[in-house]
Amino acid sequence: MSREFDIIVFGASGFTGRLVAEYLAETYPAGVRWAMGGRNHDKLAAVRDEIGAPKDTPLVVCDSDDKASLEAMVRSTKVVLTTVGPYQLYGNELVAACAAHGTDYVDLCGEPAWMRKMIDAHESAAKASGARIVFSCGFDSIPFDLGVQMAQEAMIAKTGKPATRVKGRVRKMKGTFSGGTAASLKATMAAAMKEPGVLDLLRNPFALTPGFEGPTQPHGMKPYLDEEMGTWVAPFVMAPINTRNVHRTNALLGHKYGAELTYEEMMVTGPGEKGEAMAHAIAGDKSLGAEGGPKPGEGPSKEERETGYYDVLFIAKGDNGDDVEVVVTGNRDPGYGSTSKMIAESALCLLNEAKDAGGGIWTPGAVMGPALRARLIARAGITFDVVKS
Repeated sequence: MSREFDIIVFGASGFTGRLVAEYLAETYPAGVRWAMGGRNHDKLAAVRDEIGAPKDTPLVVCDSDDKASLEAMVRSTKVVLTTVGPYQLYGNELVAACAAHGTDYVDLCGEPAWMRKMIDAHESAAKASGARIVFSCGFDSIPFDLGVQMAQEAMIAKTGKPATRVKGRVRKMKGTFSGGTAASLKATMAAAMKEPGVLDLLRNPFALTPGFEGPTQPHGMKPYLDEEMGTWVAPFVMAPINTRNVHRTNALLGHKYGAELTYEEMMVTGPGEKGEAMAHAIAGDKSLGAEGGPKPGEGPSKEERETGYYDVLFIAKGDNGDDVEVVVTGNRDPGYGSTSKMIAESALCLLNEAKDAGGGIWTPGAVMGPALRARLIARAGITFDVVKS
């Protein structure tokens, strides 16, 4: 089927969508047929001019509450890249339309209960139409999904078997979480209070692997002294979505990492009393979901984005005592600068390197894996290195 566009950036007049559009305009001035989508034509035009995109960059007016406009947008493009969250509030009809019309879809979702709802409702339609629906194409969960994948590749190359235990350790991070992340957390908590079963899904490490329940997983919600590393670690706010995506990737790949995988993600706070105090302070911090926190459409300055960074260590261990280590780093703040590049490259990877993959509801690691990793290394300021094998 002929489509007018390769990619429509839906939400291009919002803070993160604007960054995605700016990245596409600067990095791919030719060869990609992309358009800016949103509710208000004048706002889209203003953003187009402010970011220096070509004057003839197409503008597509579409409202997530208007089913007819969603259908028209979906039918006009090969990929919808949406930054319009919380997705449980604004994504239902868009996912349904993409699944029905064979249109690929990427988002920044960190809402596991909603993702499971979409899997149950639309995976069959996506498989039938050929649509590749890919959630979590930003800081949650690409560095973690692909970091674990690289660690498992290294372990299989070393021993012929996957690691049975992987630990993710966020060692350094400078930057803020997005207003969209805060809004998604609030929406998820509200849904958990009203909808039966949501809380159970949020607690289940295998919420995104319907039909499969693996071994008991590390709790990840309390600080403790990691004696193997000699440092205190604290709960990491993105772990409840990242861990679920890692297990879904494993399941979609036919349990390439083994059916007995345990995966834990924590934040390193340091050794001794100072590290312990910081770990407990992080564990008690509820500011992300509090009133007065970051709001959708708000974000850090360009300088703050460009001076941000992150560093994540993955330690993979096998039953025979073998271990490997992988480090993933990013040279922009995680919530905006790095995320905007990751989702853009995910859309392009679907179009190009992963174009022959079948339809369904995927994770970045399962449908794009090493091809996406190569793109991020080449263009997005992200590194993936095996530091111990």
